[in-house]
Amino acid sequence: MLTNWSGNVTFSTTTLHEPRTVEELQAVVAAQARLRVLGTGHSFSRIADSDAALVSVRGITGPVEFDDDAGTVDVPAGARYGDIVEQLHGHGRALHNLGSLPHISVAGAAATGTHGSGVGTPGLAAAVRGIELVRADGELVHLRAGDDDFAGAVVGLGALGVVTRLTLATQPTFAMRQQVWLDAPTTTVLEQFDTVMSSGYSVSLFIDPGPHDVIGRIFVKSLADAEPVDGAAWGARPATSPEHPLAGEDARAATPQLGEVRPWFEVLPHFRLSFTPSSGDEQQTEYFVDARDGAAALEAVLALDLDDALQVMEIRTIRRDDLWLSMAGGRDSFALHFTWHNRDEAVRRACLAVEEVLRPFAPRPHWGKVFFLDRDEVRSRYDRLPAFAALAARFDPDRTFGNDFLERYVY
Repeated sequence: MLTNWSGNVTFSTTTLHEPRTVEELQAVVAAQARLRVLGTGHSFSRIADSDAALVSVRGITGPVEFDDDAGTVDVPAGARYGDIVEQLHGHGRALHNLGSLPHISVAGAAATGTHGSGVGTPGLAAAVRGIELVRADGELVHLRAGDDDFAGAVVGLGALGVVTRLTLATQPTFAMRQQVWLDAPTTTVLEQFDTVMSSGYSVSLFIDPGPHDVIGRIFVKSLADAEPVDGAAWGARPATSPEHPLAGEDARAATPQLGEVRPWFEVLPHFRLSFTPSSGDEQQTEYFVDARDGAAALEAVLALDLDDALQVMEIRTIRRDDLWLSMAGGRDSFALHFTWHNRDEAVRRACLAVEEVLRPFAPRPHWGKVFFLDRDEVRSRYDRLPAFAALAARFDPDRTFGNDFLERYVY
């Protein structure tokens, strides 16, 4: 059997192609009637599922190539962020943002709109400036920022082809530090919500099961030269030893804290590449609402009893981008992320309850995580979805890269 990372998805095929070159990939793609791309398997929905065959580009390695004049870097699509960040830093460059874990592939993150956090920083896909992919007919094509439909192709859900390389915008490397604040009264945080969420380059609130009178942990990731945050203004106390995002888990898996100044790539993720991220035995869900509704949406969710399913809830913000199927497309966004126990029925009940209270806020679910919103609701959240469906029809008229997930929400 083939499964995703946590084992909550067993894929509908046991066939996995693992070409070692672009030419081998082109031959594989051209020979298939149905095919889906499998990244690092960190999606919890059935977005990557196939009833015919899967293909991985992890084995198609290649150089990390810098264009110093353009300020960009070309990377293999199957590379994990943790595989490339040290090379970027060594070249004096950095990405504007990173996800919670460096274990995810660059192409998989872009294709699903996976993001990172920060009121001033858009998601990972916003860095994409060029795409090299193999279409269903086996042809290798290149797309560049400024091309027609480029903004539709970046968060492509695997519907256009198999991405082989990506060009990413970079910026000069920078240093950061991370502080963790504990047990801030929830009422105070909600009253000062915008101040708390904008107190660092990237801010995450972690809320445990049980009574929600306090926010258990607030992770504040700041530029090294920024004024240190004083969480006492929110009624919080400083952590005196490293903290894991999930209460009780081994904090050695977490990135450096206690104000230690480190390079950007060692601070922006929550987890170290050498450790299993999060808890491992889990499912995940995430919903995005307009940032202006953030405090109200959080307050509505905190009124629910989710303890049967919940391991931890994470709250963060993402700056808007112009990508058609990005969860933050066209609006600064507030994200409510849930790490669930790996129990299907409990997760279903919890998701339905969350979706019901968030419905007035027009939530967009993360494409790669568990959700139960119906087709019409999801489609209504994206004005450019019909245009994306037309783009997919041009690139893949026979729906070689289709599956039930795309049939339901896209085609």
